[in-house]
Amino acid sequence: MIIRADDIPEKEIQFSAMRASGPGGQHVNKTSNAVHLRFDILSSSLPRKVKDELLGLQDSRITSAGLLVIKAGAFRSKEKNRGDALDRLDQLLAAAQKEKKERKKTRPSLGSKKRRLSAKKKRADLKKLRNKIED
Repeated sequence: MIIRADDIPEKEIQFSAMRASGPGGQHVNKTSNAVHLRFDILSSSLPRKVKDELLGLQDSRITSAGLLVIKAGAFRSKEKNRGDALDRLDQLLAAAQKEKKERKKTRPSLGSKKRRLSAKKKRADLKKLRNKIED
């Protein structure tokens, strides 16, 4: 079963409103429409495996203390920004729960070995021709 942001209890996800950056005229200085989503991965009710995978993701939004911070301010309404932040949390959760393919060990074929060695030999011969000619 894939865990989504909707499955996480609301008390574990903290939202805080802040003023959005960027253009918007005089209105941008009066309203707090941008949203910060904070989610403490370590103290959440997620399964241990999902927590470990989330912490293992190379994502700049996850701090070393295990706190996930998502800033959403693309929209002019707080509700849309909140939904956008939850969608991004969903994407992170999906990435953490994605099944990783097992790598199959392969060996170079005989033909590829021969091509590599012949290319090396050609290159060595070319460089040998650049040397000074001795009498």
